[in-house]
Amino acid sequence: MDFDQVRQDWTTLGAQDPLWAVSVAPDKRGGRWDVDEFLAEGRRDVARARAWLTRLGLPTRWGRVLDFGCGAGRLSQALAEHAEEVVGVDVSVPMLETARALDRSGGRCRFVLNESPDLHVFPSGSFDLVFSELVLQHLPRRVGTEYLAEFVRVLRPGAVALVQCTTRPLWTLKGIGWRIAPNPVVRFAQRVLLDYPAPMRMTALPEARVRAVVAAHGGEVVDSATAPEPATHWESTRYVIRKLGGGR
Repeated sequence: MDFDQVRQDWTTLGAQDPLWAVSVAPDKRGGRWDVDEFLAEGRRDVARARAWLTRLGLPTRWGRVLDFGCGAGRLSQALAEHAEEVVGVDVSVPMLETARALDRSGGRCRFVLNESPDLHVFPSGSFDLVFSELVLQHLPRRVGTEYLAEFVRVLRPGAVALVQCTTRPLWTLKGIGWRIAPNPVVRFAQRVLLDYPAPMRMTALPEARVRAVVAAHGGEVVDSATAPEPATHWESTRYVIRKLGGGR
């Protein structure tokens, strides 16, 4: 699968069931997410991230934040409570329309369409924080690693990125399916058997690869945490990545 196919799939998901596509839960399909509950979930995720940064002695308030793969703006709005400006970027026009419609940040959020497999629309060194949660896992591995390099590039020296990547499927029945089924079979099962509006691919990005890409582009992994996520049948690793002073 290529990047254009991912963009098309998420445009379809954003048009048909945007909140469920952002935060998948069986009882929320068909527009059954309560907006307040949806936004509260984003605030909980950001609170956990800020607690992690506090333990590491890193800033928990920022000037300018990039919410990569912002979807319907669940995290953008939560981040805006601790930032002067949040730029939410996504490949899906309907997702961005939903984000703008739900925005309660009082003008601190700005939502930008980016249909390229890079972040060339943003200059180097222009953000105090990059936040990416449940996004790289849906991209082809090559594109995901390119975005990792871009995260480091757009950070100011000393600033950090919080990035989540799936690392391997769990040894559950569905996890084994992810391990052995080729992508066309997974797409067929999601579309026909599970009745998804469009498929949601999942991609493993090994920790060694993440660390190598970050180091090659002037950053360092300050900390990481790996945990199983039974709801998705995958293991995820979250990283705190800091751009080194003078890094490109």
